[in-house]
Amino acid sequence: MKAIGFKKSLPINEAESFIEFEKEIVLPTGHDILVKIGAISINPVDYKIRQGAAKENVLNEPKIIGWDAVGTVEEIGDKATLFKKGDHVFYAGDITKDGSNQEYQLVDERIVGFAPQKISVAEAAAMPLTALTAYEILFDRLRLDPDKDKGKSILIIGGAGGVGSVAIQLAKNILGLQVIATASRPDTIEWCKKLGADYVVNHKDLVNEVRNTGFDSVDIIVDFVDVNQYWDAMVALIKPQGKTGSISDPTEPVNLRQLKGKSVSFHWELMFTRSMFQTEDLIEQHHILNKIAQLLDARTLQSTLNKTIEGVTADNLKEAHRLLESGKTIGKVVLKF
Repeated sequence: MKAIGFKKSLPINEAESFIEFEKEIVLPTGHDILVKIGAISINPVDYKIRQGAAKENVLNEPKIIGWDAVGTVEEIGDKATLFKKGDHVFYAGDITKDGSNQEYQLVDERIVGFAPQKISVAEAAAMPLTALTAYEILFDRLRLDPDKDKGKSILIIGGAGGVGSVAIQLAKNILGLQVIATASRPDTIEWCKKLGADYVVNHKDLVNEVRNTGFDSVDIIVDFVDVNQYWDAMVALIKPQGKTGSISDPTEPVNLRQLKGKSVSFHWELMFTRSMFQTEDLIEQHHILNKIAQLLDARTLQSTLNKTIEGVTADNLKEAHRLLESGKTIGKVVLKF
């Protein structure tokens, strides 16, 4: 089968920043299933790992990345019980294993869901990683609940990004929250409003922008951009006994002591935690993805697909990475086989 990877961390405009190569298809054992991939999408984690995984040395074998896929089950392992050959599935995968930039992929069935049936393959491929991340931070980490939290306010920092685009919809349509999202360009402001944000504010003067909407403080704040950059604003804006969380990678320590006076909680979210540590509740990602598929089919959630590229090739992957590295993308970029 064809696969695409890299042996050295190179700038995306260099010829071997991605290379195509042939590798053998490995049959699944245990809980693994073999999926023939129909489409993949790109996330910031892709280019971050491409930029950093082989900075000091050349790898013996190309590293295959990619953590979003939709496809068809071809074979199942001897302990696999959730799927059968021919099932249409989608998933984000496991960061410790080969990714989805290949024609066939082995993936643990417990982190795979049945793909939505009423949207396109490209629309489905855009969703797994960002939907899992948004769902986990809101429901598993912050433990928000529509019965007790309906009507509360949430500030979503990075509303037009992949995770923010899903979080706006979950916060509004499932939890019934008042949603304040950050965006600064006309197209990103319009995108956030279309997804259901009640207010869109400019992140460049966050405290005053939020307060100008009529909120002196907010109940919940989630950061999907840079916790260091927005930490002081989060501390200033969060209500006493409020909840905060982030998915970003801080370059400096975060001073949690600043939250003590208000008795505010802080929560990290990493979508790969369950698969990295083989947690006891690993199968929860299977259940979450099934819920996401149902919400997509019911049109309670809309796909955040914004650009589709035909053909999974090294050149097309380079183009997708260029787009994400620009920092100007809205929603998700998908490549179809």
